[in-house]
Amino acid sequence: MAGQITYRSTRGGSSGLTFEQAVFEGLAPDGGLMVPDKVPDVSKTYKGWSKLSFADLAFEIASLFCSQDEIPHADLREILNRSYKSFTHPEIVPSVKVGDMYIMELFHGPTFAFKDVALQALGNIYEYFLKRNTRRLTVIGATSGDTGSAAIYGLRGKENVECFILFPEGRVSKIQQQQMTSVLDPNVHCVAIKGTFDDCQDIVKALFSELDFKKQYGLGAVNSINWARIMFQITYYFYTYFKLCPQCDGELSFSVPTGNFGDILAGYYAKRMGLPVRHLVCATNSNDILHRFFTSGNYDKQPVEQTCTPSMDIGISSNFERYLFYLFGEDPKKLAEAMEGFKKTGKLGVTPEELQRARQDFLSGVAPEDAIGEAIRSWDQLHGYCLDPHTACGVHAANELRESSGWPQVPRHAMVVLGTAHPAKFNEIVNKALGRPPPMPEGLARVQHAPTRFEVLPNAADSIRAYVEATVAQREGKAGRPCQCWAGLWKSVIGN
Repeated sequence: MAGQITYRSTRGGSSGLTFEQAVFEGLAPDGGLMVPDKVPDVSKTYKGWSKLSFADLAFEIASLFCSQDEIPHADLREILNRSYKSFTHPEIVPSVKVGDMYIMELFHGPTFAFKDVALQALGNIYEYFLKRNTRRLTVIGATSGDTGSAAIYGLRGKENVECFILFPEGRVSKIQQQQMTSVLDPNVHCVAIKGTFDDCQDIVKALFSELDFKKQYGLGAVNSINWARIMFQITYYFYTYFKLCPQCDGELSFSVPTGNFGDILAGYYAKRMGLPVRHLVCATNSNDILHRFFTSGNYDKQPVEQTCTPSMDIGISSNFERYLFYLFGEDPKKLAEAMEGFKKTGKLGVTPEELQRARQDFLSGVAPEDAIGEAIRSWDQLHGYCLDPHTACGVHAANELRESSGWPQVPRHAMVVLGTAHPAKFNEIVNKALGRPPPMPEGLARVQHAPTRFEVLPNAADSIRAYVEATVAQREGKAGRPCQCWAGLWKSVIGN
């Protein structure tokens, strides 16, 4: 057990948790997020991983954060090998050179979005622990589009798991909604909330903060508030480095389309672990709370605008708290006070010295609506490569920083843009930009007109709590109301 990593809350209320406890905890009782008590330093050993397959590399990284006492190495290897069997590309996460950049294609999983990389593994981790301990898990997650379908595909049909996914009504793409609501497994429950993604996320956090309810129903998280999501995403930063720098003699920069700050936070952990990362570029859409922070030091909440990049239409980035924990010198008291102030006022600021340190960790750029369409068009015309609108934000930010960062002139260096979703998931937006739809993968084509099932409920934690209670009671054979919203299924049967 010597040297084993344990987990603690960013706000100081919990410490000494095992990996299993951290995974099931989701949001800490004090409202904080789980972080490891130390970040492994692999700067002297990572080169030994350079020839590994994606699954074997995922094992090496995960085994640093989860001891063999919790998951024996043979079991962990089997879990990760099985997690990536459903990916359609032999490399799992290939990188494609386009112009003078690379696109890290993270959309070869079952739901064609980057969330699959972590959520296929997280679903199997949950199943492993549940079988061992005979416990029930009630997953409650919020999605701005892609987390929902990836979580559902990772948890559908799992024993002792009920999966509730909240999404903002009318604020996800049609295909994203079809992907989620066409999964009719009895343990999957989709709910359209009359509000924004931030409203969905607030409901999830409110329910996790009701400790009696959390304990009674065994609440678990699939959003990136769950530490395992971040841990599994670290893998593709290392994997891409080894593919582009096989001799381990260069540097990479990563431009990351960013909403909830989880994807880029995994890159930050990779850099802290010793990966040669020059720049991490936080690429936002016009919901630019993160860009405003990295330029001014002010993290101030503003109303969420509906854009052509719905997965980034987020006003409060949950994972940013984990970064602030490190920026504040791992001082949980200071962080807790700052987050309590933010909850009351919607404002959070840092000192000039802290802002300077933050700018050493991250660059940032913002992509207005017209710039996103222009990036899609120009890459199609210049390179014959079709971008999804979120990836286009990453491309735009990398181009905007071309002169100030000087990345094209750096020797043995490459700029990598994270390709977060297949363009066909945003068919209408790409069609508007190009005048033609992108190619439609068979897996997406199948769900376009499939029967669906979902609820539409008010924007209130009480409504969701009651729905969870009634649904679980019904599933356990107790008295409970049946699902009231079969409108999607009915419409698919009888037509409009």
